[in-house]
Amino acid sequence: MSFPHHRPRRLRTTEAMRRLTREHQVSAGQLILPAFIREGASEPVPIASMPGVVQHTTDSLRAAAADAAEAGLGGIMLFGVPEVRDARGSAGVDAEGVLNKAIADVVSEVGDDLVVMSDLCLDEFTDHGHCGVLDADGAVDNDATLEIYADMALAQASAGADVLGPSGMMDGQTAVIRQALDGAGFTNVSQLAYAVKYASAFYGPFREAVDSQLQGDRRSYQMDPANRTEAMQEVGLDLAEGADMVMVKPALSYLDVISDVAEVSDVPVGAYQVSGEYAMIEAAAANGWIDRRRAIEESVLSIRRAGADMVLTYWAQELAGWLKEGK
Repeated sequence: MSFPHHRPRRLRTTEAMRRLTREHQVSAGQLILPAFIREGASEPVPIASMPGVVQHTTDSLRAAAADAAEAGLGGIMLFGVPEVRDARGSAGVDAEGVLNKAIADVVSEVGDDLVVMSDLCLDEFTDHGHCGVLDADGAVDNDATLEIYADMALAQASAGADVLGPSGMMDGQTAVIRQALDGAGFTNVSQLAYAVKYASAFYGPFREAVDSQLQGDRRSYQMDPANRTEAMQEVGLDLAEGADMVMVKPALSYLDVISDVAEVSDVPVGAYQVSGEYAMIEAAAANGWIDRRRAIEESVLSIRRAGADMVLTYWAQELAGWLKEGK
């Protein structure tokens, strides 16, 4: 006798059947590779808390971008690590600064074969490590920071970036950047707005990756991990200001928020599988506690299942290789 409750199990009998009836998939074109370039580095510098990830030289970054394009990745997101920092993050607006030069180098290497994205924030460039300039009381000055963001946007667009990723969580940043871009004729440069960015413990290894100078925390301008409804307010603001895409960061601890955002957003939704999420899986796998490949694949699939259209992940290149093997 056949029972109705057997029906789901009949669709799990073989890998071919599971593949046929799979509800969600990951493709290389949905993956974005975050990459760091260190000014003055003569060879790639390993990041101890992120095994397998490095601070690139100009040459190794070019090679990584070429490999990403060859693998069919959706994009590469660039972060700069400057040699000199100051209170205003001047290196971020300097046309010869490490990030702006890296953008131009990567664009020269890959052309239109890979979407070149750049992080638009001051935290890597300031000597205090905050995402904006500080006022006399030591608090982040939102409006003064926006003026610098506009200049950074023009510098990055001039270098050839296809997409800017404003990640500082300053009020009004999307609108100010859009106005600056359009006013300078960069109407085709898009914004992947970090609309929902939490003050998370999972950014720890990233601080090493960019040699962050931060003392204290960013809880006064990044979101409280306890808040879910507030995320919808932040997304609504960025959509109203003209965001072309919106981002939730981190990803794995905020799958509910990704799902919420995907329900309301009329633009593509991204999610950033951040450094701490990467480090946890790598550490557990190194100790033999989990199956590394299956854990990586499952973690990225869960982000897609939650509703993300694109995923920033440090495993993008490796995942693309596995996907190709599976064809």
